[in-house]
Amino acid sequence: MASLAVHEAKNVEVVAYHPAEGRPPFKFALQQAGDRWYLYCSHLWHCGWSVFDVTDPHRPDLLNWIEGPTNTWTIQVQAADRKLITGLEKIAGGHDEQAKKWGYDPARPWDEGILIWDIERPAKPRLLGRFRTGGVGTHRNFYSGGRYVHLAANMAGCKGHLYVVVDIADPAQPKEVSRWWWKGQAPGETEPTQGSLHGPPYVVGERAWLSYGREGAVLLDISDIRAPRLVSRFSIGDFGSVLGVHTYMPLPGNLAVLSTEAILEDGRDSANVVAILDVSDEARPRAVSILPVPAPSEQGPYRSYYAKGGKFGPHNLHMPHGHPCHASIGRLLHLTYFNAGLRIYDIADPCYPKEVGFFVAADPPARLGHLPSRLVTQYEEVLVDARGFIYVSDKNYGLTILRYTGPGMD
Repeated sequence: MASLAVHEAKNVEVVAYHPAEGRPPFKFALQQAGDRWYLYCSHLWHCGWSVFDVTDPHRPDLLNWIEGPTNTWTIQVQAADRKLITGLEKIAGGHDEQAKKWGYDPARPWDEGILIWDIERPAKPRLLGRFRTGGVGTHRNFYSGGRYVHLAANMAGCKGHLYVVVDIADPAQPKEVSRWWWKGQAPGETEPTQGSLHGPPYVVGERAWLSYGREGAVLLDISDIRAPRLVSRFSIGDFGSVLGVHTYMPLPGNLAVLSTEAILEDGRDSANVVAILDVSDEARPRAVSILPVPAPSEQGPYRSYYAKGGKFGPHNLHMPHGHPCHASIGRLLHLTYFNAGLRIYDIADPCYPKEVGFFVAADPPARLGHLPSRLVTQYEEVLVDARGFIYVSDKNYGLTILRYTGPGMD
């Protein structure tokens, strides 16, 4: 097993590192089958998915590589109820000039929608069916089991991505159940909007929490799954990158977390934020705190991560997705922060969140993908399993497994 050089760390230790045959993972999904644990990885620079056995996280075992459609983002995966949902999207959501930086070739065909797989045999997914959007495909989706998949989908003729519910009771013939969009997104609508659902539409009970880009954070009532209804919207004003709200997710205790995403390199975005909201009155959410901005430790050579190169700012949070394999969220939030690696925050007092752990790998020794412009650490995704092991991904590293050793462990 290859080794991983550590740049700086606090209360986080390396459990294992796997080079993943030179394919940097992106998103993760977990399944437990009997006494075995399986990790499904999507990839940024390679079209397809990897399956690892992580029963012993100290010795991850790559079991299978599944080819996906070429010239296509295959970067989203969810696993539940012995099904795997994989997203397909035109690279960079159809923005061709930007997409070329990600390896998109406009002369070649691409694919879109979702694929639905049977994973009764965990290492050998079997394709059951697919759903097409008619647009550029799906971005961050949500599936926690049952008959409904909740998509951030660009449907035919629409502007940006909207909320789409798909019934997969018959996986061979999935059917759209409903859709919800911000005014101005539907064909023929002329209202000006910067709204686009980045996703995932995070569903708990009869509520769907939507990260709706520059239109803010949106809460829907989906008690009638065929007719979603707006409950509230929280605006972030001019904070954050051009993308706007990246994640909106409920937390225990009538709280929610909202984050933006760093998009431009070298600190050229408007300030990106991660905020804790009080949603006890769900019609009128209010911000109660903003997580402290990470700063390099004394172990690092930078006064600020902005000086390091690449992107600096929040990206993904650990999201339980209602899955028993995933760690629930108690007092700890786990976030990836691009060139600032993994950051862990204690939110026991939501008004005064504090950083209690971090891990930043040394800059990658070799370029495995097209970005960032300067070859530096760029942590993308984080998932924490129910045993406490932390899986993280980077644009130019393989699979990294970590463990938090500090206070406040859930």
